[in-house]
Amino acid sequence: MSERTIHFVSLGCPKNRVDTEVMLGVSGLEGFRLVSDADAADVIVVNTCGFIGPAKEESIDTILQMSQRKESGSCKTLVVAGCLSQRYPEQLAAEMPEVDHFLGSSDMLKLGDVLRAPASTPRMLVGNPAEHMLRATDPRLPSQGAHSVYVKIAEGCNRTCSFCAIPSFRGKQRSRPIDDIVAECERLIAGGAAELNLISQDTISFGRDVKDGSDLTKLVQRVADLPGARWVRLFYLYPETIKPGLVELLAHHPKVLPYVDMPLQHASDPMLKRMRRGHGIDRQRRVVDRLRTDIPGLVFRTAFIVGHPGETDADFDALVDFVKWAEFDRVGVFRFSPEEDTPSGQMDDVVPAKVANARARKLVAAQRPISRRKTKALVGQEVDVLVEGVSDESDLLLRGRWWGQAPEIDGEVHLANGTARPGEIRKALVTAAADHDLVADLADEDGVLPEPPPDAKRPRKPKVALRTFA
Repeated sequence: MSERTIHFVSLGCPKNRVDTEVMLGVSGLEGFRLVSDADAADVIVVNTCGFIGPAKEESIDTILQMSQRKESGSCKTLVVAGCLSQRYPEQLAAEMPEVDHFLGSSDMLKLGDVLRAPASTPRMLVGNPAEHMLRATDPRLPSQGAHSVYVKIAEGCNRTCSFCAIPSFRGKQRSRPIDDIVAECERLIAGGAAELNLISQDTISFGRDVKDGSDLTKLVQRVADLPGARWVRLFYLYPETIKPGLVELLAHHPKVLPYVDMPLQHASDPMLKRMRRGHGIDRQRRVVDRLRTDIPGLVFRTAFIVGHPGETDADFDALVDFVKWAEFDRVGVFRFSPEEDTPSGQMDDVVPAKVANARARKLVAAQRPISRRKTKALVGQEVDVLVEGVSDESDLLLRGRWWGQAPEIDGEVHLANGTARPGEIRKALVTAAADHDLVADLADEDGVLPEPPPDAKRPRKPKVALRTFA
């Protein structure tokens, strides 16, 4: 029998990537070889995102692009998986006859059934509600290098934010047992992971659904204390009172990064109420102020939605004022996307797209000088950098991230003057900065930075095209 090949396209958030990595593991167990070229694949799997309008459009466009490989005869089986399938199973099945099988967001392990099935097997369709929970024993193949990995600690969400459809197709929150998460982390560390990124839809609520005493503080302590763990990073904390024990870990544990990703969504009382966020701006300010005060050197990332139905000029002005007051390190700005099965999607007082676009640009412009100032303040400072490989800018440079840069979303560090292996965490001296990207001199394994010869100028560094984005 000739070798069977498979190609994956993973769309959407890091949680979706974890699901893709499980399917990668399943395909390996079934004897398939992963190929980067879709034209060389017998089977193509598209793991879709169904969160908001633009993500759904990207998923549909990608499916149609991949279906062309079937028409040309190079691909024999096209599989569509993930959130879009889970959210719209009947519609997709009816409108996309070119897709051979549909798997939902709980069907990663069922890919094995698809890959073993004869060509004459009836179409497999999404049939179960979202109920799966990742287990440490599930096969998983990290897709972005073994040194930095995401660890999904829970599925689903119990929040009722008016703009979000995720609970309707991802289900209620289902926290994994702490022992199971720790077992997975041990396996990932043994495979070379230096950075463990803990993620879920509502990370701060971890353990509340299982009623066994589990909580995020206990989980983070267990993971951070594992031999071989170097960096532990938290994503998607909800803006509520954070337990003192967790703040203490963020502030002082040598492995827990003082990095907080907390999507706040808005900063006007009327808008927070319409969004059903469960709190007002006073509490939001207290949370931000407490974290800034109690966590030395905190790097704070957040996200906001502009153009939500009912957002007035006064609401938006309050949001801009809040961003200027809080001085976040990073801000993601999203334009409201109406979703048909959400309360916000049914509201009448729609903000015109032209107004929402203008507000998004204004908010980005308000944040840009803050991010630029904070990044440029790193020039002349020594930082710890996780080396990731050769820079895309020049083969004379390495690339990496200092601990204040999360994977893929916060820029990178271009490293000069030295050699290192991917996965090493090394000292580096920052020599230049843009809004998010940095250039730095790499220290040796003993932490010693290169020095120019006596009475000689430092060698000129290769030119680097630093990205400048808000």
